[in-house]
Amino acid sequence: MIKYMDSKITNQYEYQYQSPNPSHHHLYLIKPLMEMISEYNYRLENQQKLRILDIGCGNGSLSNLIAQQGYEVVGIEESESGVKFASQTFPNCHFIQGNIYNLPYTEIGEKFDIVIAAEVIEHLFYPKELVRNAKKCLKPNGRLILTTPYHGYLKNLMLAVSGEMDKHFTTLWDGGHIKFFSVATMNALLESENYTDIKFKFAGRFPYLWKSMLCSSTLVK
Repeated sequence: MIKYMDSKITNQYEYQYQSPNPSHHHLYLIKPLMEMISEYNYRLENQQKLRILDIGCGNGSLSNLIAQQGYEVVGIEESESGVKFASQTFPNCHFIQGNIYNLPYTEIGEKFDIVIAAEVIEHLFYPKELVRNAKKCLKPNGRLILTTPYHGYLKNLMLAVSGEMDKHFTTLWDGGHIKFFSVATMNALLESENYTDIKFKFAGRFPYLWKSMLCSSTLVK
């Protein structure tokens, strides 16, 4: 059984959003992310505007960037201050407060063509719950797009040889990364929950030393 943090503790450590600027990783993620969205949009037979759910949307900046391309975007964020800030700053999107482990399905409304979680899954104690809960939000044949820092053999080897391992995997960053994915482990996670047509793109830095990977998959219902 999954146990949640006491609400007082959650509020005590809530991140306070004060800037509308995109996070640093959005700068190198946005191009391949929009390519993945466009590829799916192109494959659809209908011409209706895609409905996209952005889970863990933070200050709403990524939701806004996606909405500017003509998509209908709903953002989910646990931080009360994040939802308030995003709603005030980006009125072209709709933002709802909710926990990733217990999404507010009644408020989300109809199901989505695409669910996105950008640089979120690496912060979760129970990453499989994100993949499972996304199922309840997707239309048949909808796409789940996850982005997370890339960890492959060569990159990990370079971190060790260069003496950067402790810095990269530091335990001193409150709210930092607690899960680290490779292509193989991301594949295994998605396949365990019956996702298929798994495709990857990579972003940032050099080949095989990428900063992040983007993974798109279809839900089999």
